[in-house]
Amino acid sequence: MISREVQLKQRPEGMPTVDDFNVVEVSVPEPAENEVTVRNVCMSVDPYMRGRMVDRKSYTPPFQLGETLTGGAIGQVVASRNKGLAEGDYVQSNFGWRETFTAPADQLSSLGTLAAPPSAYLGVLGMPGMTAYVGLLEVGALKDEETVFVSGAAGAVGSIVGQIAKLKKCRVLGSAGSAEKIAWLRDDLNFDYVFDYHDGDLLAHLREGAPQGLDVYFDNVGGDHLEAAIFHMRPFGRIPLCGAISQYNATEPVPGPVNLTMAIGLGLTLQGFIVSHFNHLAAQFRSDMEGWVNSGQIKYRETVYQGVDHAADAFIGLFTGDNTGKMVVNLSEDA
Repeated sequence: MISREVQLKQRPEGMPTVDDFNVVEVSVPEPAENEVTVRNVCMSVDPYMRGRMVDRKSYTPPFQLGETLTGGAIGQVVASRNKGLAEGDYVQSNFGWRETFTAPADQLSSLGTLAAPPSAYLGVLGMPGMTAYVGLLEVGALKDEETVFVSGAAGAVGSIVGQIAKLKKCRVLGSAGSAEKIAWLRDDLNFDYVFDYHDGDLLAHLREGAPQGLDVYFDNVGGDHLEAAIFHMRPFGRIPLCGAISQYNATEPVPGPVNLTMAIGLGLTLQGFIVSHFNHLAAQFRSDMEGWVNSGQIKYRETVYQGVDHAADAFIGLFTGDNTGKMVVNLSEDA
C-alpha cells in the first residue's frame, strides 16, 4: 500500500511557503501483532505547528527535516491485528500529514460512536474546542455575567470561546480580520461587539464595546491586542495566554507589552497554558461539547482544503486569514 505524505524540506524563514515542504510517496507496511493500518479521512493544520518548524527547545519537539510531519488526524481502520480495534472503526491520532499509516494500537484513540462528522473531532469536538473550554473555564476562571474579549475570534478556538462565554450569560467582544468574519460573529454567533482589527484603534474599540472594562481577555494574538487588553482590564482580571499568532512568523524578537507593570496594581493573572495540561478533563469536555453542539447552542464552521497535495496551502492560509473556523484538509473523497 502506498501513502502520500508531507515532509519538511527546509525550515521556513518568516512566512512559510509551499517550497518549504515536499510531498513524497512511501510504502505502508502490513500491521504486525497489536498494530493497525489506518486510512486518514481528514487532518488538522494548526498555528502551533509553526513553532515546531524552528529548531529550538519547546514544550513539543521540533519537526525534523526530511521526516513526515505530524498532527491531529481522524481515520478509519482498514486492517487490524488488535482485538480492541476493528476494520471500519474511527480513530483519532497524531499521524496527520499523510494518507495512510500503520501504527501500534496504543498510539490511537477510538472515537466510538460519532456524534458529528469526523472533521468535527479535529475542531469543535477536538483539540481547539477543548483549548477554548479549559482556557476559558479553568485558566480564565470565568464567572457568569462577566465581560470577555477574545482575539482571533473567528478562528477555531476563538469562535468557541465566545460562544461558551455567551452560554454563561457574559458580554462578549471579539476581533477578526474581515467583514465576512465580523458578520458571522455578530449575526450567527451573537457576539455583543465585534470589530475588524485593521479598522481604528484597538483600545478605542474595547472602550466602546466594554465601557466598564474587561474581566477576561482570551489571548490568541499577542502583540498589540495583549497590550490594548491590559490597558482595559478590570481589577483582578484574568488573561489566558493561548497563542500569539501575530508573532509566529517574526524574523526578529518582538517587544513585549509596554504596560505590563499595570498587572501589578490591578492584580491581574496572566497564565500561559496548553491543552494537554488538562487531559484529565477530556471526558467532561466531550460530554459538555457534544451536548452543546447537538442542541445547537454551539455552532461551528470549517474551511476545507482537499487532498494531501494542498496541506501546505491550508497551513499557510492560517497566517493569511484564509480560514473562518477550523482549517481542515480532507484526505478522503468521502469526507
